[in-house]
Amino acid sequence: MISLSSSMLPLLFVLLFSFSWVTSAHTHEDFIECFSLYVEDSTDISKVIYTQNDSSYPSVLHFAIRNLRFNSTTLKPLVIVTPTNVSHIQAAIRCSQKNNLQIRIRSGGHDFEGLSYMSVLPFVILDLINFRSVTIDVTNKTAWVQAGATVGELYYHIAKKGRTLAFPAGICPTMGVGGHLSGGGYGALLRKYGLAADNVIDAELIDANGRVLDRISMGEDLFWALRGGGGNSFGVVIAWKIKLVEVPPTLTVFNVLRTLEQNATQLIHRWQYIANKLHEDLMITTYIRRVNSSQGNPTIQATFAGFFLGGVDKLLQLMNESFPELGLAKDDCLETSWIEAIILNRFPGNTSLELLLDRTPRFVTNYKAKSDYVKEPMPEIALEGIFERFLEEDIETPRLLLVPYGGKMDQISESSSPFPHRAGNIYKIEHQVSWSEEGKEASKRHVDWIRRLYSYMTPYVSKNPREAYINYRDLDIGMNSLAGNTSYEQASIWGRKYFKNNFDKLVRVKTAVDPANFFRNEQSIPPLSSW
Repeated sequence: MISLSSSMLPLLFVLLFSFSWVTSAHTHEDFIECFSLYVEDSTDISKVIYTQNDSSYPSVLHFAIRNLRFNSTTLKPLVIVTPTNVSHIQAAIRCSQKNNLQIRIRSGGHDFEGLSYMSVLPFVILDLINFRSVTIDVTNKTAWVQAGATVGELYYHIAKKGRTLAFPAGICPTMGVGGHLSGGGYGALLRKYGLAADNVIDAELIDANGRVLDRISMGEDLFWALRGGGGNSFGVVIAWKIKLVEVPPTLTVFNVLRTLEQNATQLIHRWQYIANKLHEDLMITTYIRRVNSSQGNPTIQATFAGFFLGGVDKLLQLMNESFPELGLAKDDCLETSWIEAIILNRFPGNTSLELLLDRTPRFVTNYKAKSDYVKEPMPEIALEGIFERFLEEDIETPRLLLVPYGGKMDQISESSSPFPHRAGNIYKIEHQVSWSEEGKEASKRHVDWIRRLYSYMTPYVSKNPREAYINYRDLDIGMNSLAGNTSYEQASIWGRKYFKNNFDKLVRVKTAVDPANFFRNEQSIPPLSSW
């Protein structure tokens, strides 16, 4: 296990990478020669493989980098493979093994720590951007979606078939389906239908031996592991079969903004007591950030974002019964369809379906994120301590996202999938800080800040273990040795935070399907054979 602070990691990465690069100076030629021998068609290799000598290499690499902290000038892949068929993926796996290269799998690039496009060892990116077909079966309310499709592309194809079918994934349209579902995935339908991964009913995987497996041929243990066990541990998932869910033709959404001067502290405090107890058709997330008041002074603003599967009159009745303190009024609400609510969340004032097909995110910046689970409401004094830290002048853009649980999440057992964070949680927290200022000093200042905030939160969040969400990946909580000699005790430090007792089963599955630990990264599931 690497036990260094993240401020030291860039230097470590450079040293390790420089050494490993010398030992593999010619492997990209060897890889290409190997690749050409294994593919089943006469594909022009230059249209599938990109090396650092190619003029289009930078644009292919950077197109799906979502965190500028990891826009590295040194930790680049030897080769980028953009497969268009299964034989390309099989060849990439075989030739990576033959040339002692790591492989990183990228579907959308939203990995919070950049692990889908960066490594300290010589590596290949397998970019699934061309694996993006979506096939909808309206009669059976199912769909096959390839792993390189974005959530927006999936929603687009569902909406083209009907406005009362949906899927309980996230609201960010540029996320790749592959990574999103591999880590569980959630969105505005969480309290009604559970996680995205809870609604997966089959998958196609290419394993370390190059075999193409479906649910029947892979077996139930591996299928269980794929649905929330994190990406890049068990193989390359190339497609998911998902169960579509029903939504009413009319939904109601609202965004109510309150500052400290408008009792935001008291409203957030009260929200904690009711958020997970509301009717499962209603989800109210709370988004906290720093803004300037009307007088130009910095203050804290809380946005209470509501998503209700029904009309405004029923919503107002529920709110008056459960959360009258918010003072929700009819003028605060908008009746719309499910798909329009998703689009409006990202593109206010525009409901064009085609917007969902744009894979380019609106903002790309530097950021660091962490996660927590809350089982008891935090006192107002704890919230005030958070806000004091948000108002520090040298921190650019701090945010908290509070995501309520309850509803369907209380009804699914912890062991039904690798994702264990179910009953007993009031809400999940995403801590995030972002900044546009360039340079190592700015990066260190903001990362240090969020670590201090995370430390401050310790008394108010889950304990033994302090739980975390795998899709909000955080290398601060522990890392594997990429050399493959991680001990059980080392891996379980971060493994139990993400997976609790499910970690042991994930290790057993990994040992059975990839004992040589070919598919690995800094927080992949290690096999018993590596200890």
